[in-house]
Amino acid sequence: MQHAVGSPLPPPHHPGQGPAAGWSPAAHHPGQHPGPAPAPGYPAPPPAPLPPPAGPRHASMPPPPDTTGHVPLPPGGPVAMPSPPQAPAAPDPAGTAIAVLLIGPAGAGKTSVAKYWADHRRVPTAHISLDDVREWVRSGFADPQSGWNDNSEAQYRLARRTCGFAARNFLANGISCILDDAVFPDRPVVGLGGWKRHVGPGLLPVVLLPGLDIVLERNAERSGNRRLSDEEVARIHGRMAGWYGSGLPIIDNSQLDIPETARILDDVLARSIASPPQW
Repeated sequence: MQHAVGSPLPPPHHPGQGPAAGWSPAAHHPGQHPGPAPAPGYPAPPPAPLPPPAGPRHASMPPPPDTTGHVPLPPGGPVAMPSPPQAPAAPDPAGTAIAVLLIGPAGAGKTSVAKYWADHRRVPTAHISLDDVREWVRSGFADPQSGWNDNSEAQYRLARRTCGFAARNFLANGISCILDDAVFPDRPVVGLGGWKRHVGPGLLPVVLLPGLDIVLERNAERSGNRRLSDEEVARIHGRMAGWYGSGLPIIDNSQLDIPETARILDDVLARSIASPPQW
């Protein structure tokens, strides 16, 4: 019979003898050798201490260097306003960790521009769409198209707070983020105050506002609950016009494709970092 290397061997066992017969302690513990026999009249020296038994790794010992599951994640806090560089050169938003809120009516191209912008940055960047987070609710989803009520408002507020928590955690771990939402300038429930409260004063809002005819064309290409009636689109677009004169940067992307809009967004953000808008 074979035994694992380094484990104690069992004592020799002969018929008619107990398991300890003819077995010295040294044979049970390899590496220990008995000393010379004591002289007559002198007590035998105390036995050498036994090595500690092999057992599981002590909890206080650090894990091996290749062990996963021990990556520290800083908790997210309110996002502070990014500091403009000391050099006279304009800041480069493509290499800066920032949080951006892209505002606009349905059909403005917020999601498409936000995804493209996030995909082409030199630093890790996440895209967070409030509509996507709001639709995480499957059973009992309160669709605002069926009427704005207490349930739809509660689910909207919950989704916005969830987006804010995600943005703060991304920024705390060095990942920029761009959020998109149809924020109204004249409606506090879906206004900027909630975003500022959940993300922080360093959030950079930018309004994407193409012409009504462009918005109607893009809305016609939608399907499911993302497609609105023409009357609803026109009503939302008219209310978004209230952002003019608000002090927030506005991009009219009526004649711009997605890459051009993303490039202009970088220019707008560079100016916002150098001179943050008051909101």
